[in-house]
Amino acid sequence: MNAPAAELSAALAGLLTDLRSPALGPRTAAEDRQHLAYGLPGIALLHIERAAAGLAPWSIAHDWLTAAVGQPFTVGPDSHPFYGGPALAHAVACAGDHMPGAYAGALAVLDRRIVKDTHRRLTNAHDRLDAGRLPVMAEYDTIRGLAGYGAYLLRRDPGSTDVRAVLGYCVRLTDTLDHDGYPVPGWWTTTPPTARPDHRFAGGHANTGLSHGISGVLALLALAARHKTVVGGHHDAIRTILAWLDRWQENTATGPAWPHWVTRDELRTGLPARSAPRRPSWCYGTAGVARAQQLAALALGDPGRQLDAEKALIGALTDSAQLKATTDNGLCHGFTGLAHVAGRTAQDAHPSTAGQIRALIPALLAAVCPPGADPADLAQRTVEEAGSGFLDGAAGIALALLAPATGAPPRTSWDACLLTA
Repeated sequence: MNAPAAELSAALAGLLTDLRSPALGPRTAAEDRQHLAYGLPGIALLHIERAAAGLAPWSIAHDWLTAAVGQPFTVGPDSHPFYGGPALAHAVACAGDHMPGAYAGALAVLDRRIVKDTHRRLTNAHDRLDAGRLPVMAEYDTIRGLAGYGAYLLRRDPGSTDVRAVLGYCVRLTDTLDHDGYPVPGWWTTTPPTARPDHRFAGGHANTGLSHGISGVLALLALAARHKTVVGGHHDAIRTILAWLDRWQENTATGPAWPHWVTRDELRTGLPARSAPRRPSWCYGTAGVARAQQLAALALGDPGRQLDAEKALIGALTDSAQLKATTDNGLCHGFTGLAHVAGRTAQDAHPSTAGQIRALIPALLAAVCPPGADPADLAQRTVEEAGSGFLDGAAGIALALLAPATGAPPRTSWDACLLTA
């Protein structure tokens, strides 16, 4: 038990308990109310996990879910795994797993809508593939795309035809495409990762991240295979993605690392651009990529690759240059996200590396809650500076601290939306 981290998690949850709390901020109550990253569903996840762990009454979690459905929510083309109906469904499903029957009616409605939206997206994606066009990043990624839809469907019914349909698309995504007479991987996109025009990506790029890149697709394929749900070409697709990541692996003083993306110029020369050390976060960087590779190795029964992935994470978490590039405490790209990924990786790790990974978690927690800090004061500052949200703010920090602080795995599937488990 890491008492300071556990106390900070509890203090953050306390600040986010009252639906009328000023700590929630305008984003939670207004335009981002439906967003998993910033709004009510993400905060509900915190209270659901605490209730499942026996740390709080279920009534608090229920109040947050009730508030989330108290106003109309978005479905259809304007929704995605982190916004609208799918975001709400993820939170409701986490509660429903521990309260059988309590949310069955709501989940049935949400599931039907999500299946409908998934198949609409799949139809558009296959039409695009048939025409030989490049995808937009939101077609396939974890946050907005089919990897995220697949993560939800895999949780709900691992062997369903709907899951298999998403997996079949993921397999097709690994086929090589032609872009201006040059062969590129099927996930090559002209969508800039910066979400705004950027001359560096004029020729497109291949994104490696777990949040917006091919590592999310890799993790979905691997998790499905571990559930014994596979489709034609499934393992070949996993190997294709792994071969791409192998090609662009960089060697640092402490072990391998991966670029956040590969540009057209880098693809032509075969050389990654030199850059400053990158943070090893969940969303981009070595932590997320290493977890996806570990899952893939477990799915393939490849102990050598598994050890390599686990050692890559160890290297990243002992590399002062990479850790120095980590500048916040958030779940998405901060220290609590690293602690959570480390905990999940250690659960599945080889005995020779599991202990090494667990031994690194206290230092990550100390970066979030330094020795001698007052958890109550730190919680207040966290809410004021980072907001209340799930991906970057207090709710996600409190959630990501729980398992590493207590040494017990998560009681719910709250992190299924991150494709870390």
